[in-house]
Amino acid sequence: MCYYNGQRVTRAEFIQLKQLEKAVKNYDFLNKGVISGFSEDLVAVLLPNDAKTNFDIVQMEWGFLPAYIRNREHVQKFRLGYKDSKGKWHTGYTTQNAKAENLFINEEGTKESIYAEAARRRRCLVISTGFYEWRHVYRNHKKTGRPLKTPDKYPYYISVTDQEYFYMAGIWQEWIDKDTGEVSKTLSIVTAPATDLMEKVHNSKKRMPTILSNELAWEWMMEEISDDRILEIAKTGFPAEQMSACSISKEFQAALDPTEPFDYPELPALELSIADDEPAQDKGFDLFSGFHESLF
Repeated sequence: MCYYNGQRVTRAEFIQLKQLEKAVKNYDFLNKGVISGFSEDLVAVLLPNDAKTNFDIVQMEWGFLPAYIRNREHVQKFRLGYKDSKGKWHTGYTTQNAKAENLFINEEGTKESIYAEAARRRRCLVISTGFYEWRHVYRNHKKTGRPLKTPDKYPYYISVTDQEYFYMAGIWQEWIDKDTGEVSKTLSIVTAPATDLMEKVHNSKKRMPTILSNELAWEWMMEEISDDRILEIAKTGFPAEQMSACSISKEFQAALDPTEPFDYPELPALELSIADDEPAQDKGFDLFSGFHESLF
């Protein structure tokens, strides 16, 4: 535990006492309404120092890159896929997100995940004011009355109620271009199975970022914890009653305010049934001021 002016302070409050809002004024990349993982943009991250006694705000390339990738040409093949000399197509990897269930073992269950060492040694926090997901709605065929095969897609903005900023669990990897010597810190945001609210919004994949309370944020970033505890935190479902979601314009990426609510007359209302016994997390998120960042 930490102490300040003779008053006892929780580990979570230690982050607030560092007054990082003074530091973020030096970072222009924080003032973005929408950051797209598809453009390999830079994301603001809290990263501990080697002694884990303090931390800094750094920027990272969104899209985890394993150390074995040789150069930027291979990065493109890794991310987008490629056809080999025999004409066989190799599917690319999307590593903007890392499933909590696959932090230590790959999806096939055959070998260790590319994220395993990062999950153990290089955990970080992604700063966010909110994120964007698409809700899929299937209209019925006018003649047959059956649902169409292709859904209509509606974007939503999701945030933590009454809290300006919050943290997402992340893992990172330093990647070196073997040809140029370029060094990049690359990132994946950890995702968990969707809770009630997110299951209704992100109803295609039913996933959500792992949103952490202050106490869990501290533990995730600063403490030495077991693989089991890492997985337990990574799978944490943030309480739906502490979150809000609203539909926004389909042109939100070009809007002055991408978070402005937008009503679609044909869009069915979200039907939520939040369990009374759903575990609640600490709501203390008022840690920063003076910048705006959102994630997509």
